Amino acid sequence: MKTLSLDLRERIVSTWDQGKATRQQIADRFRVSLGMVKKLLQQRKRTGDLRARHDRSGRKPLLVQSHRRQLGRLVAQRPDMTLRELREAIGVQCSLPAIHYVLAGMGLTYKKRRSTPASKSAPT
Repeated sequence: MKTLSLDLRERIVSTWDQGKATRQQIADRFRVSLGMVKKLLQQRKRTGDLRARHDRSGRKPLLVQSHRRQLGRLVAQRPDMTLRELREAIGVQCSLPAIHYVLAGMGLTYKKRRSTPASKSAPT
C-alpha cells in the first residue's frame, strides 16, 4: 500500500474541519478507508502533524544505548567473553546474533576461546 501524499492528507482533514461530511463520506469521497480517516484525525490531535511516520514503525531495538556502553566496558575488561556470557552479563533477553550485530556495529570484536589445544602437527 502506498503512502498518502501530504496534500491528500490535508484535504481529508480540511474536509472534516468544514463539518459538512461524516467520516465515512470523507473516506468514500477520497477513496481511502474509514480507518485512515480516523488515523489522520487522531494523529493531528495527538501530534499536530499529518506527515507519514515511517520512522516510528517496526520493532524497537532491545539493546539500547546503555546496553551498548555496558557491552563496550565488558569487552574491554574481558575480550574473551562469549556472546552467551555477554548476554547474561547485561541481563537482556535477546538472541545471540543480536549481540553480535551490536558489537559489529560498534566496531568491536570478541575473541573466541579455544576449546581444544592447538595442533602440534598442522600450522594454525
